[in-house]
Amino acid sequence: LHNHGFWRPKSLLDTTGFTPSFNSRHRKNHQDSRALWKHEAVQKYLETLNKEYQQVSNLLNADSLKDFEQRTLRRRWADLSPIAAAFHEIKESEREVQELEAMCRELGSRDEKQLLELALEEKETLDKKMNMLCRKLFQLLVPKEKYDRSPVILEVTAGRTTGGDICQQFTKEMFEMYQNYADYKCWTFDIVNYTPAEIGGLHHAAAHISGEDVYRHLKYEGGTHRVQRIPETGMSSRMQRIHTGTMSVIVLPQPEEVDIKVDAKDLRIDTFRAKGAGGQHVNKTDSAVRIVHLPTGLAVECQQERSQQLNKEIALRTLRAKLYQQIIEKQLSQEQSARKLQLGTRAQSERIRTYNFTQDRVTDHRISYDARNIKEILNGKEALDKLINRLLEFAEIEAVTEYLENLQAFEGGGC
Repeated sequence: LHNHGFWRPKSLLDTTGFTPSFNSRHRKNHQDSRALWKHEAVQKYLETLNKEYQQVSNLLNADSLKDFEQRTLRRRWADLSPIAAAFHEIKESEREVQELEAMCRELGSRDEKQLLELALEEKETLDKKMNMLCRKLFQLLVPKEKYDRSPVILEVTAGRTTGGDICQQFTKEMFEMYQNYADYKCWTFDIVNYTPAEIGGLHHAAAHISGEDVYRHLKYEGGTHRVQRIPETGMSSRMQRIHTGTMSVIVLPQPEEVDIKVDAKDLRIDTFRAKGAGGQHVNKTDSAVRIVHLPTGLAVECQQERSQQLNKEIALRTLRAKLYQQIIEKQLSQEQSARKLQLGTRAQSERIRTYNFTQDRVTDHRISYDARNIKEILNGKEALDKLINRLLEFAEIEAVTEYLENLQAFEGGGC
């Protein structure tokens, strides 16, 4: 395309999928999409993309292009078209907001209260529209991760505490929260393994979750979740002593086509009686299955179905997903990927979120964000969805910000 005066190397946003580390030193205070839109570097970058869109559009109308040039330009045009459209829509809304602000100042000086109230209402509507358009624009700028649309295997495991049974109880509440969230998002939630605690809580459980963009919404849930609460029973409850405990969540993307060969001689398959709720067959037949992959030591269990064969098939599918995850992590490590937060197993020692029942507060430490009303969040519906979307928005903003920093460093270094 040099002959047509058009050449642009692919940018980092074209080629690199960012997953935020949530620990950038100067991005501790969350900024929203609207604030980032006003950044000079963002405006410059978007103007460049818009100019490129115009160039590509003009070139596509030329008759002298060869077939491969046409195909290349059409692909680029398809990438740039929605970004250019959102850019122009935001610019137009911005002009409308400025006109309304000028009108409000004028009406305020005339003391025309009724007209001023109408103008302020319209400005509020436009502000909401601007926020939505800015979020949409940055979603377009940030590339979709390879596994965003994949179903997942979600595992929860109770941690340890200084006393009481709050870890097991909290683990049960968390598992039910994700089950409710799956229902809220119209996903399918199939329990693969469920190991209850004797005192009514939960030691460990796993579920296969499928539906629209499951991994995209759950990929930042993986990690250590901390709970702070006064136990409902025992000496601590009478003394009003706060106990601290933890539980861990692992979210494994499970692509539909996982071609991992597992040699039968590398497997140890054990059967045992199911421990969880499941009907009259529980504790009467050895329907539950545990499979250990001897070369890696990976172990999976399934006791969801009455049939031992079905449980074996589900366990093998889960095992393949975990083996596939190891391959992914090895590739990412070799590529020195920036994905420090999550893609499968993660550093369990770092807590990502604290649920403080005594203060009725949930704190996500990665984005320094506090949410109130723990019960609403544990219900797994709108309140949890709002928190998850806050994380996704932060991830998009950090990806754009990181790109701009790299771009400035590249231009400043002259390399």
